[in-house]
Amino acid sequence: MSKTYLTTANGSPVADDNTSVTAGERGSLTFDNIHLFEKLAHFNRERIPERVVHARGYGAYGTFTLNKDLSDYTVADFLQGAGKKTDVFLRFSTVAGGQDSGDYVRDVRGFALRFYTEQGNYDIVGNNTPVFFIRDPAKFPDFIHSQKKDPKTNLPDPAHHFEFWANHPQSMHQITILMSDRGIPKSLRHTNGYGSHTLSLWNKDSERFWVKWHFKTNQGVETLTNDEAAKQPGDGMQRDLVEAIEKGDFPSWSVKIQVMTDEQAKQCELNPFDLTKVWPHKEFPLQDIGTLELNRNVDNYFAETEQVAFAPSNLVPGVGVSPDKVLQGRLFAYADAHRYRLGVNHQQIPVNKPVCPVHHYQRDGAMAGASGCPVTGHLQNADVNFYPNDRSDAPVPAPQFGEPPMPLENDAWLKAYDSSDEDNYSQAGNLYRIMSEDQKQQLVSNIAGGLSQATESVQSRMIEHFTRCDEDYGQRIKALLK
Repeated sequence: MSKTYLTTANGSPVADDNTSVTAGERGSLTFDNIHLFEKLAHFNRERIPERVVHARGYGAYGTFTLNKDLSDYTVADFLQGAGKKTDVFLRFSTVAGGQDSGDYVRDVRGFALRFYTEQGNYDIVGNNTPVFFIRDPAKFPDFIHSQKKDPKTNLPDPAHHFEFWANHPQSMHQITILMSDRGIPKSLRHTNGYGSHTLSLWNKDSERFWVKWHFKTNQGVETLTNDEAAKQPGDGMQRDLVEAIEKGDFPSWSVKIQVMTDEQAKQCELNPFDLTKVWPHKEFPLQDIGTLELNRNVDNYFAETEQVAFAPSNLVPGVGVSPDKVLQGRLFAYADAHRYRLGVNHQQIPVNKPVCPVHHYQRDGAMAGASGCPVTGHLQNADVNFYPNDRSDAPVPAPQFGEPPMPLENDAWLKAYDSSDEDNYSQAGNLYRIMSEDQKQQLVSNIAGGLSQATESVQSRMIEHFTRCDEDYGQRIKALLK
């Protein structure tokens, strides 16, 4: 049996990997320690910038099986014909904490799903909650800054959290979810996922349908209290997911959608594109369309989970976006974040590489692979690099896949629209009122614990916000603060 020899990065065999070259037994290193310098230089660069949000994550591969043909709603290939299977990659994450944070912090969990379809990669970049804290992308950097560590002490500060929320009552619905028993899942297998944003589908007749994606865990929703979470190991969620898949206990989710027609959207009392709102299930019932299963762990955490680059701008024919303002901001911000972290050719990294052929005129940039390269390259070659051109075999646009126009409001005027007077309270109050007594007690206790560290002004405004959601809600928190 032939041996596999250790080599340098350029393929040259390494004679000795244990000792460095020195000028005499006790002498200094010499400058021809080529293998040593390569190891040290690469080691210095082993880490890329961590994600500003969703830094601590865990991913796995799996399969989406379509149970219901959706050809009436969409021309998307992966949604045609019951029984159709599509490979996927799912990454869970915490939102606010860095890679040094723990698995069992009270935080929203990212639920980012990639479908490797025959017409390209389609990403649904959501969370384990159906809503979020803001409805305008201009507030996203401010919100995240308020949730991160204090710039002076480099320590978490709950007072900052509540100071932001006191000035943004649009956060009340998400706060009520985050501070409830649902704020700390028992495991990643025991939490739901949501597309969160309003997305869209469009069919062969150029009809557009607004949709909300739901991923309901088949393991059942299970959560932990603060005391229970404090007893868990820091990496327990990642370990649980890896071990479950390794032993063949594949976690799965029932995939459902809510559908709203364009006419219904015009008549809808609530803004269907407001990320702080849910659609009433009685009015827009869940339709069961498929099953999501995770059945294969990654081979290399860094190469796959750390470098996977989800973006809501990764669309395929038959699926689209919506006027959701936060979604519109993410269409730019997510892809731009990956260009910064991973480089302009990040979509050539295997975990991001489409399973279908890719043909475009983008060239050069860091990490550009040559055509035929088994690792990254399938784009950079000797072909013409501009369009239009006179080559009969060069890529051309496909007008048959043109997306129908996005409707706009009649007589719309360009300006910054103030949404502070939107209904910020009713859905949070509705959620509170359907909670059990135990859930209410956990909720108000969790809120009071952090709010007690805020200023009197912030406390007063937050109590007013909670009271406007529900009188009992606000008064319980007020009593605990006293």
